Amino acid sequence: MQNLKTHYHPDIDTLENKSVFTRLSTRSIAIQGNAILLLYTERYEDYSLPGGGLDEGEDLIEGMIRELNEETGAEDIKNIKPFGIYEEYRPWYKSNFDIQHMISYCYTCEVNKELGESNLEHYETNNGMKAKWVNIHEAIEHNKLTMATSEKMGMSIERETFLLSLIAERIL
Repeated sequence: MQNLKTHYHPDIDTLENKSVFTRLSTRSIAIQGNAILLLYTERYEDYSLPGGGLDEGEDLIEGMIRELNEETGAEDIKNIKPFGIYEEYRPWYKSNFDIQHMISYCYTCEVNKELGESNLEHYETNNGMKAKWVNIHEAIEHNKLTMATSEKMGMSIERETFLLSLIAERIL
């Protein structure tokens, strides 16, 4: 799969003599017309692609389907194709490692327009995460405004905005 970008968080100046934890994750790209299936997170005021960490030993495609279904309630997930990899290094805020190396495997897919019941984790519900079909260009502009004006933004907004812009350029 093509590497789309490798991003280093501004607080990461070197990997030398650092303990690094690698986390594998997936991101789903489901588009219908100009609308893309995204998660809006109230706490961080941003849009993101559905996805998340893989369980140990979990197959990439199976993990992508599981995460997409859990977070959005998407059903009849089919026609899954690789889009690319987004790799990032960010600070790890637990005592056992210095840096998290996140590798996000991104896939395009088709899903039913009507979404079923999502099964969000407790922290996702507390953060006000909701699945919705959104015009991709409006989502990009919203995220750019959040990056420029919000103190609440999370670490993933740069990844998400980069990916959304690339999706708009290559697919729409």
